[in-house]
Amino acid sequence: MRKRRAFLAMGPYLAAWLMALALALALTLTLAPGAAQAAGAVRIAVAAPLTGPVAAAGDDIKAGVVMRVEAVNAAGGIGGRPVEPVFFDDLCEPREAALVAASIARDPDIVGLVGHMCSSAHLAALPTYVREGLPVVTPTATSVVIAAKNRDEDGRVWSFRTVYRDDFQGKFLAKYMAKVLGLRRAALLYENNDYGLGLKKAFLKQARRRGLAVVAVEAYKKGDLDFTALLTKVKAAAPQGLFIAGYYAEGALIADQARKIGLAVPKFGADALDSPDYIRLAGAGAEDTYLTAPALDATPGSAAARFVADFKERYHREPTWMGVYAYDAAGVLLAAAATGPDRGRIRAALAARAAEADGFAGITGPIYFDANGDCQRPAFVKMVRNGAYVPAPQQLE
Repeated sequence: MRKRRAFLAMGPYLAAWLMALALALALTLTLAPGAAQAAGAVRIAVAAPLTGPVAAAGDDIKAGVVMRVEAVNAAGGIGGRPVEPVFFDDLCEPREAALVAASIARDPDIVGLVGHMCSSAHLAALPTYVREGLPVVTPTATSVVIAAKNRDEDGRVWSFRTVYRDDFQGKFLAKYMAKVLGLRRAALLYENNDYGLGLKKAFLKQARRRGLAVVAVEAYKKGDLDFTALLTKVKAAAPQGLFIAGYYAEGALIADQARKIGLAVPKFGADALDSPDYIRLAGAGAEDTYLTAPALDATPGSAAARFVADFKERYHREPTWMGVYAYDAAGVLLAAAATGPDRGRIRAALAARAAEADGFAGITGPIYFDANGDCQRPAFVKMVRNGAYVPAPQQLE
């Protein structure tokens, strides 16, 4: 009882002390430089798979955006205000992307978005961005369908991209197989989602035009682990090349298992197969894989060369094309934000880059958009040789 009485007797002093502490904390938070800076920051969202089976690719996107933001802030920010990136993990899953999109679009302090990485995730999130009027620049979502779903009721485009579309990549690879390598028989394994289906459609159409016989076409699902049965059917059709239209996690398993059953033909892939983890996971099976990729000006002193050197020094690895394109996506978005941190103004500034002369000077070349928000650019071909990516000896003219 004495202890209880002693505590009650301290009540008035305790209350006064707690009030003083609260006031002191409030004053400290108000005066803290970081808090004052955050209040005036220009905020952009970044949506990518930061966990899960393709988190390595998401991490490259995050790294590219961080480097661009730091460069902008070092130059004084936007109108004297620092840029603050806010990261969201969409797992490369449509359902998660839709949930993330709602959180992003409802935050009035977020003026634009870099993302999403995966086409299926981007398509799931896109209706929210269009409805809420949030400008988006994706560095990696290549589905053709995006161009048909990114307009509001007034016909304004809200989604832009710095990467080529699936129909371009699919056609490009079919042409490369037939014209450059002289192949006459090919097989196609495609992931059954928006990305894989877009590549499949474009590849098959161009293959017919080029006289490239597609002797086997098989679908698989994300997360599949055993492709032996599919590859055995493919091997029986005697193709001269295998196009893997999907992401690197499953693509690496396909390449490894193809080698194990003796399907010794060149492999081909689009942008989503392009990852150091493809080589790491596929091992010897990755050899002779040809990939579409951006061509960077590696001239010493060039912006691209400086970016690569800075990236390697900071992250102790080579940047992937996803990190490169994320750097440029953040760049063109933040340049648009210089017109004023207003979503509508930013969208209009992006749409105004409608010709090469008006393009943003990216490290991958000038970035400008057509009427659908698509950025058309040429592709470069690299391949896996002796466990490393190297330029393919023959390019498509």
